Amino acid sequence: MTEEEDANCLEAEPTQLQHLCGVHNYLDPISVLEKALDSGSASHPHPFSPNMTIVLNDPTWWPIINAYRFSSYFSVAAFVGLTYDWALTFGQEVELVWKQRWSLMTVLYLSVRYLGILYAVLGILIHVPTISLTGTVSLIVYNLWNCTSVLVFTMLWVISVTRLYAMHQGSRKILILLIATLLLVDIFDVVAAVLENLHVSGEELILSGTHQCLIGSYYEEDIPLLNYISWMVSIAWEVLALSLAVWIAVKHFRELRRHSAGGIIGDCFTVLMKTHVVYFASFVAVSCINLILDFAPISSADQVSLGNETFGGLLQILEVVQMFVLGPRLILGVREFNAKLVADSDAATGMISIVFQERVHISTSSSV
Repeated sequence: MTEEEDANCLEAEPTQLQHLCGVHNYLDPISVLEKALDSGSASHPHPFSPNMTIVLNDPTWWPIINAYRFSSYFSVAAFVGLTYDWALTFGQEVELVWKQRWSLMTVLYLSVRYLGILYAVLGILIHVPTISLTGTVSLIVYNLWNCTSVLVFTMLWVISVTRLYAMHQGSRKILILLIATLLLVDIFDVVAAVLENLHVSGEELILSGTHQCLIGSYYEEDIPLLNYISWMVSIAWEVLALSLAVWIAVKHFRELRRHSAGGIIGDCFTVLMKTHVVYFASFVAVSCINLILDFAPISSADQVSLGNETFGGLLQILEVVQMFVLGPRLILGVREFNAKLVADSDAATGMISIVFQERVHISTSSSV
């Protein structure tokens, strides 16, 4: 093999799989391969050298190949599920969003919904082993995928701030509190994402004829801690938002019961709370699974097991559902309720008109 071929084709030794196991607590197959390559022979160049295609042809890697292929099924399932949900709600979207007067909520809804489709497509490009990407393209796709997640979370938080501001009847104190907290959380998340993107590199990896998008993270030890803190800060924000929503809802329900009132206002708060609680529950589920996969001790034998990969695959689906299915429903649910109120109001007006006409007709007939 020539020096040029040696620089562009790396053959891994079978024993590298044993060096790999037990290094990480949780690893998807990409992380597994990254650690294996990092423990390779010193005579080879660094596996993340620019413009290098890494080739691994050995039966020892087949369990990892199978695990990676199994994990890719969840990425495809997430895309199919998101597309199916979009098709189901497209009629509502046209009536309640496209045909209505455009506002900030309209822009946020459409952005979250269609960035979600982009996010799912990028996930397929990253995980499906039959798609070949160069190292440069792999890195671009990964960074775009990561940035899309941060951008969508910011949009969802703006939606939550708007809803809470309306629920608190335009309270300036609440608005200032929410905006200040949101800025702190968002800045922290953006910094964490930027630092991570600055310290990753992408390569094309070929395992027994299958193509993998290998993202290598060679950053300082404090970056994982920064990501962990970022998740905790985001959870704290969601807890604050839910607490404010529950507090004002309970307050309003007590006032309505005290005055023997209810009706539209009570129903409106019920809709707001129902969508918010469901979204919050999904966020907590995603956050807990992320933290478990990152920090729970897992034996070396379980790192590429079917159960472990199933757990990680479910996380992919839950993330898509939380951000791009339940997220848009924070707006769509309220607009659907408002449209129902308008329809009921028009129906009531029509009934009153019919009754009035009948009374006039009867009164006229009796007088004659």
